[in-house]
Amino acid sequence: MTESSSPVCYANLSVYRCTGDELRTRLDDLARLRIAVFRAWPYLYDGDMGYERDYLKRYDRARTGTIIMAADGEAIVGASTALALDEEADYVRAPFVAAGLKTADIFYFGESVLLPQYRGHGIGVQFFDQREAAARAHGYKTCCFCAVQRPDSHPMKPADYAPLDAFWMKRGYLRQPQLVASFKWQDIGSTEQTSKPMVYWMKHLS
Repeated sequence: MTESSSPVCYANLSVYRCTGDELRTRLDDLARLRIAVFRAWPYLYDGDMGYERDYLKRYDRARTGTIIMAADGEAIVGASTALALDEEADYVRAPFVAAGLKTADIFYFGESVLLPQYRGHGIGVQFFDQREAAARAHGYKTCCFCAVQRPDSHPMKPADYAPLDAFWMKRGYLRQPQLVASFKWQDIGSTEQTSKPMVYWMKHLS
C-alpha cells in the first residue's frame, strides 16, 4: 500500500475488529500495510509478503486472535493485533518464562501500524481501547507489548524522531527493563536477519 498525497477524508474513517472471511480476504492488504509502515524508523524492516501472510494467519487461527483494523472507506490505513501471550512464539514468551511469570495470565499486543497521514487523530487510542476490551472479554487482567530499542547513534535515526513512551505511559503502561526479548528481522540495506532487543511494557487492567 502506498501513501496518498490527496487530502484525508476522516468522515469515511472507521476502526473495528476484523474477523472471519473479511480478515482472510484482506491478508494481502494488511501484509502490504505492515511492510510499508515498518520500513520506517525505528524498525527499518525489509519485509516479505510470504512471511507477512503466514504471520497474519495466526490471528485467524488463534483462540484469542484479535485484529483491529482502521479503514478509510475501503482502503486499509492501519491495523493493530493481539492475542494471549501463551499462544505466542517461544521467543516472545521467553523473558516472562525466565522471570517466572505466568504467560497464561497475560494478553499480548503484537503491533500497531498506521499510515503517517492518519496519525494524531485518536486512532492509536482506539487501537489500545479495543485491544484492552478484547483482553477483558477473554478474561485477562494484564496486557503487555514490546518495542524495539535502537541506539541513539544509529545512522538512520531521524533528527526529529519522537518516541511514543509518553503516549504509552499516559495509557497506563510501564516500561519493564528487566523483560527484554530478542526478535530477528532483516533491516533495509542488510543481506541477513539480525537480532534486535525488544523491551516490554505492561499494564494491569482495572
